[in-house]
Amino acid sequence: MQISVHQARSIIAAGEARAQAIGVAVNIAVLDAGAQLKAFSRMDGALLGSIDIALGKAKTAALFQMATETVGEFCKPGGGSPGLEQTNGVLVVFGGGLPLTAPDGTFLGAVGVSGGAVAQDMDVAQAAASGLD
Repeated sequence: MQISVHQARSIIAAGEARAQAIGVAVNIAVLDAGAQLKAFSRMDGALLGSIDIALGKAKTAALFQMATETVGEFCKPGGGSPGLEQTNGVLVVFGGGLPLTAPDGTFLGAVGVSGGAVAQDMDVAQAAASGLD
């Protein structure tokens, strides 16, 4: 099963709706299961520097099939994989990236959000992921 462009656009629409509701402009990246870009949106006013961060969060979530903040736990001093964030050339290990799965648990890809505070990015990412239909 692959993520469709319709699903990717629904994910972005759900994320944008939440971002507007909380008053923050964000960048939203949706990647497929192979960690390749499926769809992207930069809301009006979203920070240019956050484009790569959104892409990095989505790629991190896709490569490890887990939330970016969970990957970050492995990287902390005393964590199981200190220095992990230095691998793959793109890892972002703070909140705002989530894996996307089908109802049967099949991994479909990931979403990454950046542009607000980490808590806002996580909130928007969760809303975006809920837009998967």
